[in-house]
Amino acid sequence: MVGTEETRLVVLRGNSASGKSSVAVGLREKFGRGLALVGQDNLRRIVLRERDRPGAANIGLIDLTARYALDAGYHVVVEGILSADRYGDMLAQLRADHCGPTHGYYLDVPFTETLARHATKPIADDVNETQLRDWYRSRDLLPDGIETVIGADSALHETVDRIMLDTGLAHLPALDR
Repeated sequence: MVGTEETRLVVLRGNSASGKSSVAVGLREKFGRGLALVGQDNLRRIVLRERDRPGAANIGLIDLTARYALDAGYHVVVEGILSADRYGDMLAQLRADHCGPTHGYYLDVPFTETLARHATKPIADDVNETQLRDWYRSRDLLPDGIETVIGADSALHETVDRIMLDTGLAHLPALDR
């Protein structure tokens, strides 16, 4: 078992440029100290400089980092594309092992919107439309309906507020860490 009955685990998934990182940062800004952000891009691309492949080391590192933070009493947001076929088993086990409430969200953005949003990112020149199309997975949901789908029509502040309320984070104090 991992975490406590009080710790919250939030999993944010979706395609590239769906707003996952912005939502995660928004949650931290709303909540304050005591909310750990476990970002797939940071651990995979920055820490390990690894390609996203089945069985890659970042899958275990994401799991271990989330578990460590939960055991240390932090609420945790795991965010990334986290494709169901590669990350689904790890996320299912993390969810099963977590002692507290766990909430999953899938940010569902159509490819045309993904393309438009991607054009505004710093890596826009490094990743072209063909690559984005290869990566894009329409409604790559985890099994058993464990994710709440949030559409592209939900503004950033609306999504953050919704998750804060759904998870109970809106009613919990920040931790003095």
